[in-house]
Formats: sequence, structure tokens, C-alpha cells
Amino acid sequence: MSKKSGHVVLAYSGGLDTSVAIPWIKEHYGARVTALLVNVGQVGELGDALERARANGADRAIALDAREEFATSYLIPAIQANALYQGIYPLSTALARPLIVSRLVSAARELGADAVAHGCTGKGNDQVRFDVGVRTLAGDLRIIAPVREWNMNRPDEMEYARQHGLRIHVKPDSPYSIDENLWGRSVEGGILEDPGSAPPEEVFDWTGHPDEWPATPQDLRIGFEAGVPVSLDGVRTPPVELIHTLNTLAGRHGVGRIDHVEDRVVGIKSRETYECPAALTLLPAHRALEALVLPRELQSLKSQLEQRFAELVYGGFWFSQLREAISAFMTTTQSTVTGEVTMRLYQGTARAVARTSPFSLLAPELATYGRGSTFPEGAAEGFIHLYGLSTALSYARKPPVEPSTAGESPRAPSAIPQPT
Repeated sequence: MSKKSGHVVLAYSGGLDTSVAIPWIKEHYGARVTALLVNVGQVGELGDALERARANGADRAIALDAREEFATSYLIPAIQANALYQGIYPLSTALARPLIVSRLVSAARELGADAVAHGCTGKGNDQVRFDVGVRTLAGDLRIIAPVREWNMNRPDEMEYARQHGLRIHVKPDSPYSIDENLWGRSVEGGILEDPGSAPPEEVFDWTGHPDEWPATPQDLRIGFEAGVPVSLDGVRTPPVELIHTLNTLAGRHGVGRIDHVEDRVVGIKSRETYECPAALTLLPAHRALEALVLPRELQSLKSQLEQRFAELVYGGFWFSQLREAISAFMTTTQSTVTGEVTMRLYQGTARAVARTSPFSLLAPELATYGRGSTFPEGAAEGFIHLYGLSTALSYARKPPVEPSTAGESPRAPSAIPQPT
């Protein structure tokens, strides 16, 4: 295959990696470059990004607002699946990538491009998510990955930008790589690469400094309909606004900080630092409501599939049939996940302190320890006998053990337990 390409659509963020990728692609592939910026809620990364893309050599620069699609088609399924990779990470970056891939492929088709490009490194997860996604949706498109192909590092990129007179929004003395979207903020690099060092306060932005966290808790009611968050304190709120508001309110109380040693797709461990205030408020609220309305057996199976869902999304398989099938299952479980959950925000934590639902399975007349209980306590003894019968029987039928060196006699099989 010739190294030359006619037209490349670059998934452009405005950061250092994709800024230097524009002239590098033009130099090495002789291609026209369209910079495509997909807005998924990155608070501090837009600004004059399109203007800088054109100044850095892009033949065309386009911005697409995909925040509503991100919230409704990606984040809501993740909420319904209580999605946390390794039980900790809410998949903020991982959930945004398939949406960006789909917009990237669509733009390449509309513009008649023969290739797409991204700014991912050769040791990160995002290269997997981009490459697998593009090859799934459009296997004929060529994939160009300048950072991976050139084996760029941050100092080399900074020097390349200086030599080429590129306009970049990067502080030379800042060692951090930052990614933002509506669901969270990730920070990598510098001292954060050492798991033995605490993250310095300078890396946090959405959660402020602990000295500024309010000294009193704040209670916040979150309303759900069929597993979808729809209101805050009784006021119906569209998904994008609801999540953005929670990022502000919960972040003010320090909610959402994550310091995690994570297993990457490519087989290495890495120390990851995240801020996800809305995610770490909505997910426990949703789980608290599910605990009230879903039967035990359904919760048990759902929890297993939740883990698989998170692993698939993290590993770049959003477009797989398995992920789609699991999401379909999740949707069917949400018909009764309707009600309100009161979350208490305080000193870095968000916890459920109250929940109500018209579909509650908690029957007070059965659960109460007070007068008026209708629970058939007289049936409990027989139930317990049958409930533990298989365990008691298997223990009674264990083979005798060999005598120990202490001279103990082997245990004889026990009699089958009988009800009293």
C-alpha cells in the first residue's frame, strides 16, 4: 500500500498530540487534512481550537456538538448498567471514544476521505478503541496514528511544535496530559506515574481544594424514570444539563476523585487519576433505587453482566453484538426503576440516605419489627431446615479424615440432620 493518502479526517481535540499531528500527516502522507472536533462536553479544551487547527495547517476544521447524543445514547446505558471498570472507574473516556469514532467515520464518508487519523499513543487504551471501532464500522478506511508511528513523546512534540511555529495551548512546564468530557476528567503524566506518590492538588480542577469543600452536607433528590435520571430536587432537567449541574454541585463537595491502579487493554498497569463528580453521584443513586425495586435473583445476574459490560466498553467493543445484547438486557430490567433517591454530598462522598418508588419491593407489613407484622414467623423453622439441608447433608457425607500427627481420631460420618 502506498504511503500517500488523498484526504485524512483527523479526530482533533485541540491538545498537543493532535495539534502536531496535522503538519506531520501533511509531511509524511502528502494528504489534505480535515480536523474534526467532536464536542462531548469537554469544558476547558475548546476555545479557539478550530482557529488553531487551521493555523497549524488543517485544510478544513469542523466542530460537531454531540453532547446530547453522548448523554442519551452512551451515558444513560452506562448508568443503567452501573458501569464501573474494575469496580472503580466510570469509563468516562472509554464511553466517549465510540461516539467520536462513529462521527469520524461519518465525516470521512461525507467528505470522500480515504483515511482517518487519531492522536493515540502506542501503549494506551484509546488506540484500541479507535482502531477496533473504525475497522468495525468502515474496514476500508486507512487508519493513521502519528503518535504511535513516530513514537512521539511529550518533549519531542513540544520541540516539533516550536520548530514548526505551531499554535498550541500547552504549558511547557506542565507534565500532565488531560482529557475531558461530560462524564469525567482524566489526568496523566508527571508525578502521577509514580503510584507511591500522592496526587498533588494542582491536578484537580472539578473538585477544588479540600480546604474549600463545604463544612455542612447537602442533600439532593435525583428522580429516575425507567432507570433514566430525569430531575433534580423535583425539577425536570434534560440529561446534558442534569449531568453538568451534578458535576458542579457534587464537585463543589469534593465528590468524584479517583486514584486507581488500572489494568490497561495492552497488558500493562498504570496509575490513573480521574474526577467524575456526576458519575459517582448518579451511579450509587441508581444502584440504591435498583436495590429497592429489583428482585434478588435479577440483581445477582445483572451484577455479573454489569462487569462484562464495563469490560467490553473499556476494551473498545462498544459496537460488538455482545455489548448490544447486554444493553438490551439492561433496558428490560429498568421498567420499574422509577422513583427518587436523596443523595447526601459531603466532604468527598455521595451516599444515598433515602429512596422512594411506587414499585418498591420493601413491604413494611412484612419487614417491620413492630406490631402488626404479617410475616409468617412460624414457617421460618421449617424453611431454615430445608434451606440448609443440602449443606448439612454434604457435610455429613464427607469421607473420614486421616488421623493428624497430634493423635486425633478420624471423624465418623454424621447422621442426617432431622427437623426438631
